Amino acid sequence: MPKSLLPEQFQELEQWMAWSLATEQERSAKRQASTMEEIRAFYDAMLARMDDVLPYLDQFPLDALPEDAARLFYLTLSLAEVLLAVEQDARLRGHDGVSPDFRHSRERGNPGVRAEGGLGMSSRETTERSKR
Repeated sequence: MPKSLLPEQFQELEQWMAWSLATEQERSAKRQASTMEEIRAFYDAMLARMDDVLPYLDQFPLDALPEDAARLFYLTLSLAEVLLAVEQDARLRGHDGVSPDFRHSRERGNPGVRAEGGLGMSSRETTERSKR
């Protein structure tokens, strides 16, 4: 049986081994050469497993990672490399994390949200608060 490239519990991530790159320069080049769809697919796959990946990696000293764990570690570094690109893309597409209910509350006349100063503050109150 061929040896797994990643720890057994993370074998489904082996399809992303092209992102397991040891240097920042390699990771940056991979990000720049990839489409946003490729980046997003990698991001989604890795993010879904990070609750398991990080505790797994934490059991090893950084300077003594087994080879399969080191490759997994490089995948996490690539996730960090693409994180900002994915989040900026989402903001540009209108997925800024602000609830549509909150965003449109001014349109519905919510007195707790004022266009001029934010949450219940006038422009003068906002200016005075920022001086503190």
